[in-house]
Amino acid sequence: MRTRKNTNQEWPLRIPATPLGPLCLYFTSAGLAALEFGEGGPENPAHQDPPPPALGPLMEQTAKKLTAYFAGVATDFSSLPLDLKGTPFQVRVWRELRRIPRGETISYRELARRVGSLRAFRAVGRANAANPVPLIIPCHRVINADGSLGGYSSGVDRKRWLLAHEGAFQAVRLRRPQAAL
Repeated sequence: MRTRKNTNQEWPLRIPATPLGPLCLYFTSAGLAALEFGEGGPENPAHQDPPPPALGPLMEQTAKKLTAYFAGVATDFSSLPLDLKGTPFQVRVWRELRRIPRGETISYRELARRVGSLRAFRAVGRANAANPVPLIIPCHRVINADGSLGGYSSGVDRKRWLLAHEGAFQAVRLRRPQAAL
């Protein structure tokens, strides 16, 4: 869990109960800027300015989409406006991650190929780890070339749950190399 500074530029929205524990979403006037698993939120929300009225519908829409997702509904997050802060390479990786369909996985190497940097699979892994909105940008759908899960900034157990929830976990398990007989 990342610790965010209390700022008048971001407005938090807590979703206290999901199958993966509480979520805290952070919005700016430009869109969703961060998603954190865990308690999160500013230290003193009483001193937080209320969000601008125009931001209310986006916050409500995001909460509804996440509720549907956790209820098992195939949910498209691509229409949510995001306010991403990252290097040009990270943003390129994050855009490509949004193209991985629900229920499918790709390897870090394949993701590097898709962003035009075949040998940059480690850099792709670092960009995944820096993803400010995991789940919305589905970095959990990237696995190791041998079919093993690899890491996940929000925990491998959450990654395993997300892949199983999306129907991709069986595909991941089938990709594991079998021992020689």
